[in-house]
Amino acid sequence: MYQISTLNALALGYTRKVVTVADLLAHGDTGLGTFENLDGEMIVVDGHCYRAGDDGSVTETDVSTGVPFASVGWLKGSCQFELGAVPNVARLKDLLNLKIEEGFGLNSMHIVRIDGFFEKVNARSENGLRTQHVELKELLGMNQKAFAFENVQGSLVCLYYPDYMEGINAAGWHFHFVSEDKTRGGHVFDLSMVSGSARLDKICQLEMQLPTEAAFDTYSLTKASQKDIKQVEQGKG
Repeated sequence: MYQISTLNALALGYTRKVVTVADLLAHGDTGLGTFENLDGEMIVVDGHCYRAGDDGSVTETDVSTGVPFASVGWLKGSCQFELGAVPNVARLKDLLNLKIEEGFGLNSMHIVRIDGFFEKVNARSENGLRTQHVELKELLGMNQKAFAFENVQGSLVCLYYPDYMEGINAAGWHFHFVSEDKTRGGHVFDLSMVSGSARLDKICQLEMQLPTEAAFDTYSLTKASQKDIKQVEQGKG
C-alpha cells in the first residue's frame, strides 16, 4: 500500500499538497483519498483518478492536481468471489470481514474492488475550502453535501486497515463509489447492492509519504479525535 500523509493529519486540517496525482498513480491503480484543500472525494480505478464533487458528479482529475491524503495499491485480484444481495453497508462489512478471516488477514491491509449493480448508494462529497488548522469535521460541516444514486451499475473501491493502524488510516473498511460511466460517485456511508463480482488482495507492506514542509510539524497528531473520525467516516457529524 502506498499512502500519502496520515488520517490524523487530515482530521486536524492538514489539506495541503503532498504529492501530485501523477506521483500517486505511479504507485497503484486502485484506491481512494481526497484532493488539495479537501476539494472532493477521490476514486482510483483502472489506473485513472476521478474526483467526485459536492453534487455527486465525477470528472477525471488532471495529473498535476495536489493530493494531501490517499491510499493506493496494485489490484491483482488474487482472490475473486461473487456477492449476492447485500441490504446495507454493515452487512457488506461483515461479509468482507469473513472473507479476509479465511485468509488469516485481519492484521493486514486489503484492497477490494466490487463491480456490481446497486439498488441504492448513499454518498457524500465536498468542494474545496482553502484553510489550515481547521479540523476535518468542521470543514465537512461547512461544505459537504449528501446525495443518493439509485439503480446504478458501478464500482466500489474498498480499503481495509487493521485496528492497530488507527490514526494512520481509518480502522476497518472505507468505501468510495464510481458509476460505470464515470459520471457519478463519492464517499459511501450506506448502500443496497443487488449483486456484484469482487476482486481482493491482501497487502503486507506499507510505504508512507509524509509531508516535507515545516507546517506539518505544527500539528499535534495524537490529539486527533478518533470519535470525530468515525462520525465523519459514517457520514455523520
